[in-house]
Amino acid sequence: MAVFFTIFFSLYTLINTYIFIRGWQSLSIFPHLRIFYAFIFVIAASSYILAKVFSNHLPDFVYSGLVWIGSFWFMFLFYFFLSILLIDIIRLLNHFLKFLPDIFYQKPEQTRFYVALAVVLITVSFSIYGYFNRLNIKVKELEINLNENPTKEYRIVFFSDLHISVVNNHSFLKNVVERINSLNPDLILIGGDLIDEKSDKLRKLKLADELKNLKSKLGVYSITGNHEYINQADSTVKFLSELGIKFIRDEVVLVDNSFYVIGREDFSKNSFTGIKRKSLDELVRNLEKDKPKILLDHQPLNLNEAVENSIDLQLSGHTHHGQIAPANLITKKVYELSWGYKKKGNTHFYVSSGIGTWGPPIKIGNDAELILIKLKF
Repeated sequence: MAVFFTIFFSLYTLINTYIFIRGWQSLSIFPHLRIFYAFIFVIAASSYILAKVFSNHLPDFVYSGLVWIGSFWFMFLFYFFLSILLIDIIRLLNHFLKFLPDIFYQKPEQTRFYVALAVVLITVSFSIYGYFNRLNIKVKELEINLNENPTKEYRIVFFSDLHISVVNNHSFLKNVVERINSLNPDLILIGGDLIDEKSDKLRKLKLADELKNLKSKLGVYSITGNHEYINQADSTVKFLSELGIKFIRDEVVLVDNSFYVIGREDFSKNSFTGIKRKSLDELVRNLEKDKPKILLDHQPLNLNEAVENSIDLQLSGHTHHGQIAPANLITKKVYELSWGYKKKGNTHFYVSSGIGTWGPPIKIGNDAELILIKLKF
């Protein structure tokens, strides 16, 4: 994990440096703005890291402000990098192929400035759209028939990747809880990454308290995701359990004496603890064959494993379906199922794009979603 963070911070620094240099160059016609630009850039680029490193030493309002600034900066960084890289590629190709009109080179300093301004305005427009799109929660209905002539039906609400934090805060969570309760679920299942802060911060700022208002007839069950482990899984689980969330960690729960819910520890457990999670075969080995089996596994890494172990329905998250397009093109290459429904063999799969967001509170190219599953058997 130390290697991952080293690579991440190295890339983050390099990309920020690349963007900073190009921005500095674009201000050549307004040199008096460069100091102001440098000041704003350094604050934006460092705010999230400063907030996390010094979280225990900062006043709450300073911490929250830095996280908000840094979260939006991740989105700006992403689009600035893609835009500037594309512009540089076009410039390089034009050096050899000479396809751009001469007007672009008659006043190069002005051209650089106006191109940079256009990139900023487009990115701001995207961020405004993405912010409000993230607040527009969609309910996706999924009907799963396990028998030709079903005699039982359960209403199950599934969601993942809420990422409760100072960004996905109390007001956002209140809206989520109200939407879930309005669906009158028999059971609520959570696919991991419920939080994005350590438990002491969640407790102090009362960010997760609204979870205790979730209502279902048969309970609220969750698994761990990688962000539970990033934020110290055991203390996080203990805190969230106090709010009525029942965690199933490499365990099986028999619900209403009718079907099983199997909860796997997140795949990242080994990276954080040095202890591997249990195999799926070990978890299902002694279960009754005639009862349906629902698997909660945060990361949809090996779908065949669920098929081979006769899982009826696997529910996952983690991918966010890229969260900010065109990152979805990457997740579609990395995962067999980046988002949505798929049936493989006799196993049904659903991978959620997430109800919340990580980093920027923005969704572009996907929805904040709740999944209402009508399970019939």
